Amino acid sequence: MSEASSQESPAAAGPRVRPVPAVTRSIAILRLLGRGGAPMTLKAISQELDMVTSTCLHILRVLVEEGLVKVDAATKRYSLGVGMLTLARSVIESSPFPALVQPVLDKLSSAANVTAIGVEVAGSEHMVVLALSRSTAPFRLHVDVGSRFPALISATGRLVAAFSELSDKEMERRFKALRWDQAPPYAEWKADVDAVRRDGYSLDRNHYINGVVVIAVPVLDKHERMTHSLVAAGLAEQLDDARAHALAKELQAEAQTLSQLLSARS
Repeated sequence: MSEASSQESPAAAGPRVRPVPAVTRSIAILRLLGRGGAPMTLKAISQELDMVTSTCLHILRVLVEEGLVKVDAATKRYSLGVGMLTLARSVIESSPFPALVQPVLDKLSSAANVTAIGVEVAGSEHMVVLALSRSTAPFRLHVDVGSRFPALISATGRLVAAFSELSDKEMERRFKALRWDQAPPYAEWKADVDAVRRDGYSLDRNHYINGVVVIAVPVLDKHERMTHSLVAAGLAEQLDDARAHALAKELQAEAQTLSQLLSARS
């Protein structure tokens, strides 16, 4: 795969997206309620999103009517509705990846005592967790099925960057907006991205989460485009360089098999 050029092509930039405020605000409300977990009042929602209260109320009423949000009549607090489950189920059932990857994650997690994660690349902006299997190690990643992360963060982000058509300028801009425990220098991170094209996997040691090693490999479609990723995360003290690179090779073998299975079903 060739490196991205210094100037972003029109194709890489994608189609023009016109702002639709009502849609943007509706999605913001749903994401806020999904992140918080606890029901929220109208005032809390509007303040958190810096939204006019009356506008927020009108949108909430529509979301309640559609079953995506529910409101407690006694407390006037809002939370996600069961209609979200139908949408989520449809997304998962429409993709064979979660069912195919779960046994792989369970095997990896048990054998290597790591948290194993199956991720879908949602464009160049985000990645979404579709499946996971937790380790028994004394640490817990703040990740669940449905969690979204910036596309360029951690080891998986280096993969996304390597397989993307982002210009160097855009890549650096997005990198600077990322939040790390110990952010690597951009030049070091960019060198890691370039190494992905050679090695076919990526390692993050202590940068994204201090004390944790994250290993990621791409799952490619029949056109050699990255659609998903297999990720393993474990304690740095238990994953020295030799073990981490050996685990990366295991992940690569599993990813290749998954790529073949997914291509056969597409």
